[in-house]
Amino acid sequence: MLKTRSTALATAAILTLQFMFALDSQVMTVALPTIQDDLGFTAATLSWIPNAYAIAFGGLILLGSRLGDRYGRVRMFAVGAGVFVVASLIGGLAPTAGVLVGARVLQGLGAAIAAPSVLALISTMAVSAASRARGLALFTVMAAIGASFGLVLGGLLTELASWRWGLLINVPIGLAVIAVVVRLVKNETHPQTGRFDIPGALLATLASVTLVWAFLNTADHGWAHLGTAISFIIAALLIAALVVAERRAASPLIAVHLLRDRARSGALVNMALASGAHLAMLFMIALFLQRTLQFSPLVAGIAFLPLTVTIFIVTRWVPQWVGRFGTRSVLIAGGVLVALSFVLWAPLSTSSTYLWVVIPLLIHAVGMALLFTGGTLASMDTIADSDAGSASGMLQMAQQIGGALGIAVVVSVYAANATPGQFVPGLSVALLAGGGLAVLGAVVAAVTMRRRARSSS
Repeated sequence: MLKTRSTALATAAILTLQFMFALDSQVMTVALPTIQDDLGFTAATLSWIPNAYAIAFGGLILLGSRLGDRYGRVRMFAVGAGVFVVASLIGGLAPTAGVLVGARVLQGLGAAIAAPSVLALISTMAVSAASRARGLALFTVMAAIGASFGLVLGGLLTELASWRWGLLINVPIGLAVIAVVVRLVKNETHPQTGRFDIPGALLATLASVTLVWAFLNTADHGWAHLGTAISFIIAALLIAALVVAERRAASPLIAVHLLRDRARSGALVNMALASGAHLAMLFMIALFLQRTLQFSPLVAGIAFLPLTVTIFIVTRWVPQWVGRFGTRSVLIAGGVLVALSFVLWAPLSTSSTYLWVVIPLLIHAVGMALLFTGGTLASMDTIADSDAGSASGMLQMAQQIGGALGIAVVVSVYAANATPGQFVPGLSVALLAGGGLAVLGAVVAAVTMRRRARSSS
């Protein structure tokens, strides 16, 4: 057992890396117009900057959790963080669009290897149920604020230096985190035996890529295009093959026994839909602020500060609300608030001011604090230490793949209704599509969650 002081420092270092993973999902967002001009991305391929990272992260994270179980979570934490640092260096120096997207994929791979160990170590290092709940809540705070603060930091670095520093800044911080964790966390988990489900990992990743590609293909060619139909068919076949492979695998990538709990399955679906709605909002509103309101990258990033601050404040109270009102009520309330924010954004036009952005942004922040914290607690509730890595992997896979699909869906809807050379036409229906994801999440929570369900906290 680590000494209390060392445990606190190690936990802080672990959460710092989680913050970096979340930050990197959005640090490029406010820099997208600048990156598009510098490296020659098209409007459709621009979404691959966040999605390449999210797909690799989400598609391989279950394999990462197995690596942690097999070779030790501290060891895999260090390996994954190392890959993430190297990829950040490559991306920061990328001379072409292809190299940048490739670096984002490699970043996602490193995050997929390390991230399951983040939540698993926080869970298993806790000395009580209360400290475990606090640790999970802090994990949620770091994830939510990291994504939001990524917008601010990305804008600051783009404005004062270059968008490349949004990636290069990971290098010194990542190396420091690795050094602290390797030095202080000595209670390495005992390696487990068993085969790796490589087919499952490949099928999960290919299915994710193909499904996102199918939605993005509509942005260029429309829903009636033959290539779009073929992409959706291939994605469906890959998903079916994944289900068959997991049923037959001796050591399946997906811990099926954890999904037999209807509430946990519902929480994972809810987290995917919430992440999709949230990341789609960040993508579209960041572009609106710069393309329509003519905000600079720095000002656009600062414009999201109310989101970051509100999530930070509200998240502190969510575990208490879950205990008092139940996970079901908290998730339904969160979904309704997020859906309301999209409805309020729908009328945005060229004559809108920032006031029309920030009021829904505050409502959205409260809703996301409820969804992310409540969903995390429900997903990790009553999990044994031996399953912590698998449960963490499934939770973060749901968030990453859900986020990528959410962006893809909303971008495809936007493209189908857009006017060439103008940004606002098509924005309203795209935002309503994002709100639809939140409504669907609220329905899932209502159907799958038990009334007055209480967390183990």
